[in-house]
Amino acid sequence: MSTELAGHAEGDRLSPAELRKLFLFEKLDAEQLDFLASHGAVEHYSGGTYVYREGEEATCFYVLLSGTVALNRTVRGDEIETTRTDQVGAYAGATQAYIERIPQIYLNSMVAISDVAVYQLPADELASSLRDWFPMAMHLLEGLFFGMRSMQTMVSERERLLALGSLSAGLTHELNNPAAAAVRATSVLRTRVTGMRHKLAMIADGRVDGTRLHKLVNLQEEAIKRAASAPELTPMQTSDAEDEVGEWLEDHDITGAWDIAPTLVSGAIDTSWLSTVRDEIGPDNFENALRWLVYTLDTEQLMTEIDDSVTRISSLVAAAKQYSQLDRAPHQTVNVHELLHATLVMLHAKFPAGIKLVKEYDRSLPEIPAYAAELNQVWTNLIDNAIGAMGESGTLTVRTSREDDNVVVSIGDTGPGIPADVRPRIFEPFFTTKPVGEGTGLGLDISYRIVVNKHHGDIRVDSKPGETWFHVVLPMDSDDQSSEQDPAALLDGAGTE
Repeated sequence: MSTELAGHAEGDRLSPAELRKLFLFEKLDAEQLDFLASHGAVEHYSGGTYVYREGEEATCFYVLLSGTVALNRTVRGDEIETTRTDQVGAYAGATQAYIERIPQIYLNSMVAISDVAVYQLPADELASSLRDWFPMAMHLLEGLFFGMRSMQTMVSERERLLALGSLSAGLTHELNNPAAAAVRATSVLRTRVTGMRHKLAMIADGRVDGTRLHKLVNLQEEAIKRAASAPELTPMQTSDAEDEVGEWLEDHDITGAWDIAPTLVSGAIDTSWLSTVRDEIGPDNFENALRWLVYTLDTEQLMTEIDDSVTRISSLVAAAKQYSQLDRAPHQTVNVHELLHATLVMLHAKFPAGIKLVKEYDRSLPEIPAYAAELNQVWTNLIDNAIGAMGESGTLTVRTSREDDNVVVSIGDTGPGIPADVRPRIFEPFFTTKPVGEGTGLGLDISYRIVVNKHHGDIRVDSKPGETWFHVVLPMDSDDQSSEQDPAALLDGAGTE
């Protein structure tokens, strides 16, 4: 049929019989088909050219006769493909022309992927005829349009605010801990440096000769090296070491021996090394020298704590940037593990204490072409649903694997499972099993559209009591694009935005 319809030259009109072969017009009567046949014309567009552009005045309604087209939306300066099809009869353009109370502009751009032929109808002629032919249907559609637009605006705004608030609260909570630790460590460090200067003045006031002072500086460097390579001790080993060092210090009349023993032990200082310091410096100046070395160890530990805290903050900010894909192209080559990591970091604060996270990653997987920000939204929806299903305890498993030429990301939970009678409907828009007011029923619908329509992949569900898995299948090849879509796919991309 597509070859027959596409055989017309530029400007040709289709006959009523040919128009009836298009599913959009198959139920019209002879008079209506005559009207459309007399007002429309066949137009041809070369591959890579625009049929129309977003934001321009919507003057025409287009029905695809042959070839492949894509609908694009511009988001913050980037053009994003929303739909691609070669289905004969798919339509787009001035799909809202019959509504008189809205600006008539194209809500997206149509691009000819290959050479295409379309049947082009003037928007004003089509709109007036529809209002005359189907007055009641037009009233119903107009009411539905404004009602749905109002409801979607309110719901989506509320959902965005709640999602932003939840993520912001989680991120600020995660940032607060290392930031508070850095502030505390900085305050203590200032005190330690002040004490260190005081002890250094006492050591260097002439009571310690230059040779011993030089030895003390060398001992300080050795103490720093010992602290940097200090082994991890068990609580029992730490307690025994502190007892040994504390008793040694008490035997040598060191004031506050048990207060400084933990610092020395954490820096891998033992009684043998302390004896060496005492012999090198001499008994008279040993306590001042020891306290100077303790301040040295303290400052090193505090600077390490500050470094760890700042690194943690930097990692959180990097994860937030990865999650939002700030300043990045919408379509890019991505590592799914980096996207999963960023999402888990952003959602970490939502994890109840009783939920265990298990990651089973196949690190050999290649990078894939994808819309990274949209995939992060998919992970967010699936992980959030899994946490909600498990409640306060359970195991969340995030797994990656390869299946033929696809990357598979699997999200598993140990919740009660999805009932068999509900499972066929979980991807339906506005269908939710959550109580009224707690869910919009759009999370899985949005996830399905992102994976299937935008990435030409698939989402599969396996569920039984105690074990539910969502498998997201993503092609490794960006050219792996299916054209077997709903014939009305273009309307979904054009008429309901």
